[in-house]
Amino acid sequence: MTRADPRRRIPRTDALLVVPEIADARARLGDIIVRDAITTAQDAARRSELSPEHVEQSVIDALAAHRSFTARPVLNATGVVVHTNLGRASLSPTAVDAVVAASSYVDVELDLDTGTRSRRGAATRAALVRTCPAAGDALMVNNGAAALVLITTALAAGRAVVISRGEMIEIGAGFRLTDLIASTGARLHEVGTTNRTHLRDYADALEADDVGAILKVHPSNYRVEGFTSAVDLPELAKLGRAHGVPVVADIGSGLLQPDSLLPDEPDATTTLAAGADLVVASGDKLLGGPQAGLLLGDATLVGRIAKHPLARAVRADKLALAAMEATLNGPPPPVQEYLHADPVVLRMRAETIGTALDYPIVEHDGRVGGGGAPGVPLHGWAVRLPEALARPLRLGDPPILTRVHDGACLLDLRCVPPSDDERVIDAVRQALAANNGLP
Repeated sequence: MTRADPRRRIPRTDALLVVPEIADARARLGDIIVRDAITTAQDAARRSELSPEHVEQSVIDALAAHRSFTARPVLNATGVVVHTNLGRASLSPTAVDAVVAASSYVDVELDLDTGTRSRRGAATRAALVRTCPAAGDALMVNNGAAALVLITTALAAGRAVVISRGEMIEIGAGFRLTDLIASTGARLHEVGTTNRTHLRDYADALEADDVGAILKVHPSNYRVEGFTSAVDLPELAKLGRAHGVPVVADIGSGLLQPDSLLPDEPDATTTLAAGADLVVASGDKLLGGPQAGLLLGDATLVGRIAKHPLARAVRADKLALAAMEATLNGPPPPVQEYLHADPVVLRMRAETIGTALDYPIVEHDGRVGGGGAPGVPLHGWAVRLPEALARPLRLGDPPILTRVHDGACLLDLRCVPPSDDERVIDAVRQALAANNGLP
């Protein structure tokens, strides 16, 4: 390398680390990320892809754009409220504040008065029971599948779980409920047929097998219509009590109380009142909280399950407990606001954005999503954009996920906070400019 070689002017690492902007980024992002950014810029300069004088600014720019985690916040303009690919429920500001507060040391298992160990998640359990008074007790674990595994293991390992063939569901990514149950060491005792199951089918199974639990599953993401028959919970509960076998109802979507907008969607309060001994539900769907599996029902059964060794492996962490407590005690979460959004307001917002962009609006039905309330339309409106805009909007800043349907890119504002409407307009304009305006 000669004295005239421009590579001699490449800033040294120690000199770059004391640049104020880089030093601040080091405190925020850590040493590894900062040194990687410096090395990348220096290597680019050595390859003559970057002038030595621009190395410092290149590092500063790279670090300014760097995020400490890879998941990107996305504006959900699909009209699907509980969008599994976008992390399901959006937490309320109250829940977000609770997560931030719980991120440091908190008394998650400590009684500050006595200085002794306390029951983990006691306040969250109390909030669940207060919201669902039909439950004698409650337990929160890390997700719905874990709740079902824990219940099955605690009540029926080495024994049978009776389930109707019409309720042996498969959900997203090929996940089958029956495989989950079998993995616990319990035996599946299938009764009835795909379309018709009768009380005598359950009774015959209880007489013929060593049954640990009767499982009733809500087929949340499909419907079987026509020549069908299923056993109502009160009948099943009466049969279970007669044989000393608990009835477990997996309601799926997480409503704790009835919602008039979704009359066919089961809720925990009604299900327990109908005779179920235990209810299993998700916390991050219609309840609008963090990812969690909820067990509600008979206090003796919940206590027995909570003491099982597996409960330790699937317990909820302090952040999820805090978010759930805040969701239950705070104002309605975004999920409820989006479900019950006023179509008139949605139309006005769509018209404002459509006018600003010079694109028409169309009627567009949103959906509950997350396997809940299949076929229930949520009446609303969308801005009809060219289909070719879908990808640039997904890749924009902020990323906007729309619905591509019938040769168009439909921008539905149901799940977009009104405060973000101007950001949406700017993002669409940027996408149009980057794609030569489109038609």
